[in-house]
Amino acid sequence: MNRRTFRDIHGILLLDKPLGLSSNQALQTARRLVGAAKGGHTGSLDPLATGLLPLCFGEATKIAGWLLGSRKAYEAEVKLGETTTTADLEGEVVETRAVPPLDDATLEAALAPLRGRIVQIPPAYSAIKQDGVPLYVKARRGEAVDVPAREVDVYRLDVIERSGDTLRLHVECGSGTYVRSLAVDLGQNLGCGAHLTGLRRLWVEPFMAPAMVTLDQLREAAEAGPDPLDACLLPVEAGLAHIPRVDLNPDQTRVLGFGQPVPLRPGAAPGQEGASEAAAPVAASSEAAALEAAALEAAAPVGAGYAGDPAAAGRLAATAGFQGRCAAYGSDGRLMALAEVDEGGVLRVLRGFNLP
Repeated sequence: MNRRTFRDIHGILLLDKPLGLSSNQALQTARRLVGAAKGGHTGSLDPLATGLLPLCFGEATKIAGWLLGSRKAYEAEVKLGETTTTADLEGEVVETRAVPPLDDATLEAALAPLRGRIVQIPPAYSAIKQDGVPLYVKARRGEAVDVPAREVDVYRLDVIERSGDTLRLHVECGSGTYVRSLAVDLGQNLGCGAHLTGLRRLWVEPFMAPAMVTLDQLREAAEAGPDPLDACLLPVEAGLAHIPRVDLNPDQTRVLGFGQPVPLRPGAAPGQEGASEAAAPVAASSEAAALEAAALEAAAPVGAGYAGDPAAAGRLAATAGFQGRCAAYGSDGRLMALAEVDEGGVLRVLRGFNLP
């Protein structure tokens, strides 16, 4: 196919980002191969990091920001005893210290304060902008960089292997967490310093068991034609598979099609047509919801690459008193919007989709 020809394509590519490319370089390479006019990624990976980089094309770019805040998992390699200017192996070693004798109790005592909701200082060499300029640009100029601390969530931080003075860690964290900073803080807690020597992103919610595609595989698909390329993409709804689904009746579908709020429960304001008929299907109880969730998990195909199959996602519906974000589907089964249901039972559009 002509790689310069843009196609009307909408979907999510679970890219296995290679070593050495920035996230934007990887995105632009993949976008040209896919032939998508519009694309975005869901959270940067440093050039020295590899692994899952979900790329959104077409209408899927509307949920890229939503996925940016998703929980993520990494495998990190940390070298103890050396501190560098960049907190990773790209920087110069500025301090070397002896690594103390380490047993399981000592490591756990150093790791424990780094779990949960913690206050973290991001690296000076980072893409965080200050006065419109990335911090790494200022740092490379030799300018003084004052990086404000911020709260982040670390759900899991465990040693999975140790070889000499190198630790391999499993990390699960929230958006905005710098694994480089975790390495630095771990080194400080152990009293010997440390820096990150390797990082691979394992998953990004809802893509918990991702079947990743490499750029080489994408190039091969591009040579074979549009159909093999399209087979590399997940549907837009895959990015919303981890939130409840609300199926609308025909009247509600028509109202939502105009971008108007949709009452889901009897008597809910503002009283558009369809207010008397609740959106379906709706789980009748928490027990039913649990059974439906289990059915959904069982129905998900092996290697689907995300937390649910859109064809089966109707089984994971909002409960009768549901409040919060959801994926709204029309009466024809088509994804219409990322939406939010308020405490009064009214569904409002956050991002609408115009899918073929």
